[in-house]
Amino acid sequence: MSLNRHDRIDHEADLPYDDELTPESEQESENQGEKAAAVSAWGLSLALHAIVLLLLTFVVIAGRMIQDPVPVRPAMIIPPPPPPPEVQREVALQEVEVTIDVEVEVQSAVVSDLVVEIEELATEDTEVSEVAEARGREEAVSTSETGGSGAFMAIGAGGGSAGAFGNRSGSNRRQALSQFGGSRASEAAVDRALRWFVRHQSPNGMWSVVQHPLNCDLPGPRSEPGQAYTGPDGDAAMTAYAVLAFLGAGYDHRTPNRYRRTVANGLDWLVENQRPDGSFGRGRNYENGIAAMALAEAFAMTMDPRLREPAQRSIDVLLRNQNDQSNGYGGLGWDYTRPVARNDSSVTGWVVMALKSAEAGGLNIGTGMQGARHYFERAWLATNNRGQGITDPYSHRSGFPYVWNSDTDTIQRPDRTAIGLCIGVFLGKGQGDLMMETLANDVMVRAFDLREPDYQIHQWPVNTYYLYYNTLGIFQVGGERWQRWNAVARDMLIEAQRRGDDCLDGSWDWQNTRFHGHRAGRLLSTAYAALSLQVYYRYAPVAAR
Repeated sequence: MSLNRHDRIDHEADLPYDDELTPESEQESENQGEKAAAVSAWGLSLALHAIVLLLLTFVVIAGRMIQDPVPVRPAMIIPPPPPPPEVQREVALQEVEVTIDVEVEVQSAVVSDLVVEIEELATEDTEVSEVAEARGREEAVSTSETGGSGAFMAIGAGGGSAGAFGNRSGSNRRQALSQFGGSRASEAAVDRALRWFVRHQSPNGMWSVVQHPLNCDLPGPRSEPGQAYTGPDGDAAMTAYAVLAFLGAGYDHRTPNRYRRTVANGLDWLVENQRPDGSFGRGRNYENGIAAMALAEAFAMTMDPRLREPAQRSIDVLLRNQNDQSNGYGGLGWDYTRPVARNDSSVTGWVVMALKSAEAGGLNIGTGMQGARHYFERAWLATNNRGQGITDPYSHRSGFPYVWNSDTDTIQRPDRTAIGLCIGVFLGKGQGDLMMETLANDVMVRAFDLREPDYQIHQWPVNTYYLYYNTLGIFQVGGERWQRWNAVARDMLIEAQRRGDDCLDGSWDWQNTRFHGHRAGRLLSTAYAALSLQVYYRYAPVAAR
C-alpha cells in the first residue's frame, strides 16, 4: 500500500517529545524507533517500486499505442485460377505479300530534279537489282501458252518461278542483259527515257499527244506537241505506250520501285477512260490492242485483282471484233473496226501481243490465237505464191502483206515482213520453220544489204515502227542474225538519244522517222526506241531454251 505525503505527516504528530521519555520508556522508545525506522524504510521502498511500476505501465501502453497499426477488417483474398494447360499447336506459316512503299515520291506532272543512279552491269555481277522481282502467274512458265507446240510457244514465259515476265527484274534481268547483248549504256538509255516520260506525264496520269510538253518545267527547249492523232485515240495509245515502257523495264504499280506512282497513275487513267464495252478512245481495234496489252501485262506482272475485270473487258472487245472465216470455221485477223474481210497486219500485230500478255495472266482469250494463226498462214501463202519456189530456209526470202482480204484472197503491199515475223513469233512459229526463216532472211537483207530507208538501222532517223517489230522478231530468231542486228541497232539508238539538262533529255527525235504515225511526235518515237532497247528481257528468248 502506498502512502502519500499527508499520511506521513499525521503519523509523526502522534509521537511524544524527547524530554518526556523515561529510561524504560527510552529503551522502549528506542526499540520502537528502530521498528518505526524499519517500517519507514520498507514503506519507502514499496512506494518507490510502486511508482516505478506505474511509470513502466504507462510506457508499455504508450508504446503499444504508437506501434500497433490501425485495425483493418480482414478481407478474404481469392487466389487467381490456375493457368490453363499449354496446348501444343501446329501453326501453318503463310506467305503474306507485304507492300512497302520505299520509293521516292515523284509527282506525275512535273519533275525537274529527278536524279536516278544507274547501276553498273557486269557479267559476274549477280546481285539483285533495285527492282523487286514480280511474281506474276507462276504457272505461265508453261511452254504451251498458246495451245500449240514448238519452242516458240514459250515466248513470254521466261524467268522461271518469277512468272511470265520474270526476266524483267532482279538477277534474271542482269543475266539476260549479259547473255544477249545489253550493256550499261543501253540500260542508262532506257532509264533516261523513263525519266523523260515521268517529266511529261499529266497530273491526271495520262500522256497527252498535244499537252505533254507543258508538264516539263526545265529550262531550254521543250518537246513539240504532236501533229497527228491528237484526239482520244492518240491519248489512249500514248498513255498505253508509256505504261508499257515502264512495265517492260520491270517497273509495275505494286512492287516497290522508283516509278511505282507514275505507273499507277497511268493505269488509273486507262481504267477510268475505258468505255463500258471495254474499248478505248473511239473504239478502234488499233488503240484497243495497245491499251489492252498494257492492262494485261500490268495484271500478269502483279495479279492485282483490281485490274482483272478491266483487263478482261479489254480482251473481250477484241475477241468480239475478230474477223471470221467466210466458211465459218473459226476466226482470222483484225481490222480497225468491226469484223470484215479486211485483215490489217498492223492492227493484228498489236492484238496478238495483247492476247499473249492476257494469256500469261490467266485471262480468257477464247480461240483468238487459233484464229490469228489461220490468218497468219493464209496471208503468208497469198503473199508468196502459195509458197511455190520457197524451199531453202537459209537463202530464200518471203514477204508479208499490209492488208489481206479473206474473201478475195488478195493482198496489198507485201513489204510488212517485220510485222509478219513478229506475229509468227507470238503465234509459236520457231527456228527451222520455213515461213519464219524466210521472213527473217528478208528482214536482214532489207536492213543490211539493201539498206532500204524503211528497214535500215545504221543511222538515225529510222522507221521506229519497223525497228520495234524487227528487233522483237530477230531477237527471238536468235543466232548470228541477232548478234549482227544487235551490234548495230543497239549502239545506233544509244547515240541518237537526246542528252542534256533540258526537257528533251532522254527522248528521241521524231522528225523523218518514216512511218505513217510518226507525226504523233516525240512520245511515240521515244516509246518505240525504249521498247526496242528492252528486248533483252521483255520476253524470254526461246531460241536459248
